[in-house]
Amino acid sequence: MTQQIVLYPLLLQLLLSIVLMFCWRKISWQRVISIVGGVINIAVSAWLFYHIWENGTQIVQAGNWKAPFGIIFVGDTLSATLVLLTALSGVAVSTFSSASVVAARLKFGYFPIFHFLLLGLNGAFLTGDIFNLYVWFEIIIISSFVLITLGGEKAQLEGAVKYFTLNILASMIFLTAIAVLYGLTGSLNMADLSMKVAAIENRGLVEITAILFLIAFGIKAAVFPLYFWLPDSYHTPPSAVSAIFGGLLTKVGVYALIRVFTLIFVGDLFLQNILLAMAVLTLISGGLGALVQNNLRKVFSYLIICHIGYMIAGLGLFTKLAISGTIFYLIHDIIVKTNLFMVSGLAYRIRGTNSMRALGGLYAEYPKISLLIAIPLFSLVGIPPLSGFWPKLSLISAGFTAERWWVVGAIVFASLITLIIIAKVWAAIVWKDKTDFPKRLNFRYFAKLKLVRKTQMIAPVVFLSLVSLYIGFGAEHIQQVSVRVANELMDNQQYIDAVYNNNPKLNR
Repeated sequence: MTQQIVLYPLLLQLLLSIVLMFCWRKISWQRVISIVGGVINIAVSAWLFYHIWENGTQIVQAGNWKAPFGIIFVGDTLSATLVLLTALSGVAVSTFSSASVVAARLKFGYFPIFHFLLLGLNGAFLTGDIFNLYVWFEIIIISSFVLITLGGEKAQLEGAVKYFTLNILASMIFLTAIAVLYGLTGSLNMADLSMKVAAIENRGLVEITAILFLIAFGIKAAVFPLYFWLPDSYHTPPSAVSAIFGGLLTKVGVYALIRVFTLIFVGDLFLQNILLAMAVLTLISGGLGALVQNNLRKVFSYLIICHIGYMIAGLGLFTKLAISGTIFYLIHDIIVKTNLFMVSGLAYRIRGTNSMRALGGLYAEYPKISLLIAIPLFSLVGIPPLSGFWPKLSLISAGFTAERWWVVGAIVFASLITLIIIAKVWAAIVWKDKTDFPKRLNFRYFAKLKLVRKTQMIAPVVFLSLVSLYIGFGAEHIQQVSVRVANELMDNQQYIDAVYNNNPKLNR
């Protein structure tokens, strides 16, 4: 039964999508099925994580075709961690969607497409084949394009065009890079590619191929200078959609960069310097972009870009301490960014606007909600001992150890600019007196909601806030996971042996 455990998160999301399509017009059924399915998905994903933690990397060879032939799924600690985080974010967004997304949009297949998106995310994290990574990316793009356009508003369509155009360009570059890599090695299996690329004598051609992958995944991860599509598109759909986009979609690009540059293109100083330069510019440009925004969701969109820089910096430093800091930050960022966009949706339902000039007075009317909002906001800043503090500490330590002072300076700058931005946001939406915003925006949507709907909007924020608090106060457990992932990534022979030797207990 456990031999196929790697496939269970995929099969569950596929089953949920199919069942939800049969309930196309029964919106109340869809809400229940999606939330219950999300809870089951957490249990399945936690089981997968535990099984991999205890037994090492798990593989499934489709049709019993042995590596490097055939389609392969590989579940290591990194994959299992990301699948579990996807499940946690997914159930939160599903619950939030059931209360915040209007019924007219739900009738056009919101929940089936949402679970199809989660299927694509899980597939990308679990595939062991570089071409199938491209296939899963396309499933993600198609699903996300439908979600971003659902409703057909002008701003959505404009944002969707930018989103789709840049991501299709990234896919074309990705496919070209795969073709070049296949021409060089004759293989698509990532474990097999790791050995064959290392044996290629023409390192210049290998570097060019690696740069193609860097550009393709850099667009998807929204790193400098390839990020301009993100702040123009992520603020346009419903906040529930923005939440899953902000929390997970860009992280797929980060995951792909981590996987490819720790398994296939390893130890190239030139590529590491490029990654570090991109990371520093991403930290600075994303932070400055967020500083000048007035729209709350645009602020969070630019902070997505800024904080991607932390993870790319850790990858560029390429030490065990830096990689463990990157993984810790990835775990923290997925939860916090998902929660922040739900917070922006909550603020919109209370005040009827995302303009920070027109927000205010939340503490006077909703003190408990205001204190709840403080958790993801200050976790993002990294105020000790909250979740954002510990990975930054690891990354700064790694930068000092590697004597990359300019990288350390960029990390400190981004942290300070984030503190300023979050203080500005807190003052605008919580402390500012209610009379400061125009009377025409005296929006009473949230106050008129029934208790059940209010609970469905607040409970997901509470849930992810508790997860964030666990990441911060239980940092030793997250650090243990991060260190193990870093050890596996830095010693990629473990991954290769698991694929070829049908999973001896190599990772314990």
